[in-house]
Amino acid sequence: MKLTIYHNGQFWVGVIEECVDSKLTAMRFVFGTEPHDADVLDFLDRTILTLLTKPSKAVTVKTVVERVVNPKRLARIAAKEINTHGISTKAQEALRVQLEGNKQERQITSRQMKEAAQAKKREMAIHKAKQKHRGK
Repeated sequence: MKLTIYHNGQFWVGVIEECVDSKLTAMRFVFGTEPHDADVLDFLDRTILTLLTKPSKAVTVKTVVERVVNPKRLARIAAKEINTHGISTKAQEALRVQLEGNKQERQITSRQMKEAAQAKKREMAIHKAKQKHRGK
């Protein structure tokens, strides 16, 4: 599991990447203004569990066999990751797939609500017309 916190130009965003059985899932959390250490710790203690339990779409990735890394090389890799900004393209793809799924669900529910409102409006108009003609 990997947590990357970066500034997207407007807000601070945390991206959690989890790779299980060559399937990469990515979750996104918006911290808002610059998060303090206490905010990040609170996120790790409480909020991350709810994000990990939510169903999300996964993207298949190739697994790399990890070897023992020289400590100096490990320090260079850590410094490079600190200096780089953003998230991996596979995580971006996983987020995009998840956002598209959420968008489709939202479109379906809004369409159903709109149709129900139109049907209710039609029924009210019919009922009102019947009430007008009842006295004659």
